[in-house]
Amino acid sequence: MDDFRYRIEPISETALMVRFVHPSSKSLSMAIGYIANEIYRQHAHFIMNATPAYDSILVDYLPNRISPSALTKAIEAIIDHYQPTQIATKREVIPLPVYYDSQVGPDLALYKDRGLSLDDVIALHTERTYFVSAIGFSAGFAFLSDVPPELEHPRQSTPRLNVPKGSVAIAGSKTAIYPSASPGGWNIIGNCPIDLYDPNQTPVTPFSIGAEVKFYSIDKATFIEFGGQIHEGWK
Repeated sequence: MDDFRYRIEPISETALMVRFVHPSSKSLSMAIGYIANEIYRQHAHFIMNATPAYDSILVDYLPNRISPSALTKAIEAIIDHYQPTQIATKREVIPLPVYYDSQVGPDLALYKDRGLSLDDVIALHTERTYFVSAIGFSAGFAFLSDVPPELEHPRQSTPRLNVPKGSVAIAGSKTAIYPSASPGGWNIIGNCPIDLYDPNQTPVTPFSIGAEVKFYSIDKATFIEFGGQIHEGWK
């Protein structure tokens, strides 16, 4: 894989970290997702997990079945033989409805303080097609890159104890949807009424690394019709 430089280093007696020395991009995210899957698929007999992130893959392995040096060589072989053509690039864009309103997006006030109206936030957030750059934090939580600069905002200094399911949020340059109710420190600007994580279905989530997402705005009546709920007292 000539396009991406990387290094592999041990971080514990049972784990290696593959770090890619390259700016974050959709092509890097897709490569990391593919390589992580291949590491696990090809070597499942001694790999416990291969967990992809923005610019790295954490590989947990069974040291009684393979040595760190042998595993390093196995990973290098997968990376060095990777070609972008191995990934299907033609994917359907996932359309996701969002109700943008202070009833479900209390942190819209942060953008109002910057001089952005609700219509400005909606226009900016829905103008782009985002891609899934990582999946983590909680099951089905997809980090989507990247929001317009006008919407970038650091995460909350004090996380909320309970963020409602479906909350659409921004932290730094990323945007995401909370697939289930959980604590969280991202800035909430709306809510998506579509179920995005179901452990009883296959696949459990529509998201995969490299998948593309497009948000579109809906009104309150449509939000309720789609199963959305207005939660009181959590802001």
